[in-house]
Amino acid sequence: MPSEREDYGAGIRMAVRPVCGVPSNMIDKIQKEMVGYNHKIQPTYFAKPIPQVIDGQNVMVIWVPTGVQRPYKTVEHVTSKHDNNYKYVIRYGTSSVAATPDQERQLLAMCAHEPFDVQGNPKATIDDISPLLLEAHLKETGSKLAKQVSKIGVYEILDQMELLDGSRENYRIRNVALMMFCDYPDKFFPYMQVEIVRFPNGSIKDPKNFVEIPPIKGTVPQIIRRTMEKLQDISISEYVQKVPDKMEANRFVSYPYETLEEAVVNAFYHRDYMCYEPVHIEIEPDCIRIISYPGIDRSIPMGVIEKGERFKTRMYRNRRLGEFLKELDLTEGRCTGVPTIQEGLEKNGSPRAIFETDEDRRAVCVTIPIQPDFLKGIGLNNDSKVPKRQNVNEGGALDDALTTRIIEAIKDNPSIKQEEMVKKLGIPRRSLQRKMTELQKNGKLERIGGKRFGHWEIIEIRVDT
Repeated sequence: MPSEREDYGAGIRMAVRPVCGVPSNMIDKIQKEMVGYNHKIQPTYFAKPIPQVIDGQNVMVIWVPTGVQRPYKTVEHVTSKHDNNYKYVIRYGTSSVAATPDQERQLLAMCAHEPFDVQGNPKATIDDISPLLLEAHLKETGSKLAKQVSKIGVYEILDQMELLDGSRENYRIRNVALMMFCDYPDKFFPYMQVEIVRFPNGSIKDPKNFVEIPPIKGTVPQIIRRTMEKLQDISISEYVQKVPDKMEANRFVSYPYETLEEAVVNAFYHRDYMCYEPVHIEIEPDCIRIISYPGIDRSIPMGVIEKGERFKTRMYRNRRLGEFLKELDLTEGRCTGVPTIQEGLEKNGSPRAIFETDEDRRAVCVTIPIQPDFLKGIGLNNDSKVPKRQNVNEGGALDDALTTRIIEAIKDNPSIKQEEMVKKLGIPRRSLQRKMTELQKNGKLERIGGKRFGHWEIIEIRVDT
């Protein structure tokens, strides 16, 4: 320990060098006593005693990072075995005083408004952020910062994006940055993944017959996109029913892409990233179940949940993550997830989705039923009824129902505007934009001229009929 101290301002003191240190035989005792003191904090908090050698002497550095379960309360006399009077203590000027009831309410309100995704992560370093992922995201969202990543460095970019917590000397990377730009985010958020199980004959009728898909991992956007690719490959199909004496065939899609996507996005938007449970997806012959943790917020009444209406929550568990997903056009936010799912199913002629949670709100299960006519059609062995999978042609463009409708609309009117196409096809604008971008990237669709007077050209695209 230092032999004397010097004042460097109100409440700030600096040890005089060289330090006196502590005896070697005291280090183990101090660490054991620290464990006892930790248990005199509610909720339990573990400061980190770190033995160091300074000026050739042993010193004990006690690292006290911000806790994730704050505010904390403790007893006034921590060395007393009989003091059980726990209270919140705040810093008032240069003194530590017990908080008044009003100050306690302010403490609780202030801490409750800091979602997990914006909290600093004590285990992460700047090396855990991938410059490639960061730059790719900035390019995709049209940010001018994309050109600055290699020039000013990852730290400065994260700082400008408000993804750092604390001072430069003692910064922490916010959890949302790790969810978005870390190559291995499951290092910090165990089981941040999707596990898909398919029951060909149903989990009740034949529970032992199932197919497990390898866990899908990566950043949150990567997991969402890879999950949708897998669901599109094994679950989303179109059933074409040829009608005699009629040019147009009846088309039924098993599951609307936008509906499944919204449900998958919501599972990651609202999940608890400290929960050691993945997002589970069970594929049945007649439905898809998406199970995530925890359940629906307690501010949503059970009656509203059972009706499957708009869930107008009072708080978002990962608000900043939602902003990133909105930038990538993966969600709209504003409590529109449930209406989007129900409207998509209604337009497809499918039954409404079912939302379930338990009284303790430990998990939520979203059941999305298959389109009834599709289910009936694939069960009939008739030459006039031809079920076909959505697949990927040589150029990568999807030969699905939406692609077909877009191509037909462009053939009818090559100068059609996106606003007109949204009304004509009856689909969300972001779904249309995503599909149009996909077709252009795959070289199957090209825009000639500007937005006002240009037109669309179809490039060697194959549409099955």
